[in-house]
Amino acid sequence: MEQRLTEDLGFGITRIDAGYVKPGFACFYLLESAGQFAVIETGTVHSVDMLEQVLQARDISRDQIRYVIPTHVHLDHAGGAGLMIQRFPEAQLLVHQRGARHLVDPSKLVAASRQVYGDSLFEQLYGEIVPVPVQRVTEVADGESFQFGERILLFRDTPGHADHHFCIWDEISQGWFSGDVFGTSYRWFRTPGGDFSMPATTPSQFRPEALKASLAVLAERNPQRIYLTHFCELRYSTQLQASLLEQIDDYLTLARQHEANPEYLETAIVDYSLGRVQALNPGQDMSFMREHFFPDAQLNAKGLIVWLQKESA
Repeated sequence: MEQRLTEDLGFGITRIDAGYVKPGFACFYLLESAGQFAVIETGTVHSVDMLEQVLQARDISRDQIRYVIPTHVHLDHAGGAGLMIQRFPEAQLLVHQRGARHLVDPSKLVAASRQVYGDSLFEQLYGEIVPVPVQRVTEVADGESFQFGERILLFRDTPGHADHHFCIWDEISQGWFSGDVFGTSYRWFRTPGGDFSMPATTPSQFRPEALKASLAVLAERNPQRIYLTHFCELRYSTQLQASLLEQIDDYLTLARQHEANPEYLETAIVDYSLGRVQALNPGQDMSFMREHFFPDAQLNAKGLIVWLQKESA
């Protein structure tokens, strides 16, 4: 499915494809209010030029960017933070207080990611991670609000996917910028029978009860919209919320069932996810979607295995 680089979502919000892995896989958002701007999520260093293209096309100067805001410090969400702060002289980085030190000194993030991906693939995916000067960093605590122009953003601590994760409430759009808390729902997960979102249980800080509690925090606002990083806007519904909660519990069951043979867990997650999509679309052959589940199933399986190991320790 072809994806446009940008998409106007209304409410002064533009979705920009991050160019991560493949089109339609990850995005970030440009928010406008009274001639001032904030960027939520950063993609990687390779994403920054895409943002610059958008700014130039709209005659927006670099010093109109007030805030750069990653929901957490995983590199597909925060890898471009340092370069953005370098290029946008008036911008301040707003980051979870548990994650700030990793963007000031990203050496541990880089080392851990290189171990997972290898040097060659790391360079291809993430490039050079630029440190953020400490004086340009604002650590954000649960319940704090920040304003730019006439827009107020509320930050809520939302662990479960990562301990350094917050979600951002935007009153104007009645929407949450959810990072990875509301799972992943790529455009190819929006089926004729309904939308499907898949939990993100990636290593190494997946905590199921915390993630379910974070989903409850999002529900408290009765949101109209969820702005996913993977990928774009999703209309909120209690059915989607309930589906995610069920899937988290079912993932734990699958993990325990495959504890002795974890190499089969990835395929089990794919089969399970395909079954849920098939249930949304009775009478239709949805087997073509199988391949779309594997990238996330692989990471989710790894996170579940780490969770099992911690549970057994």
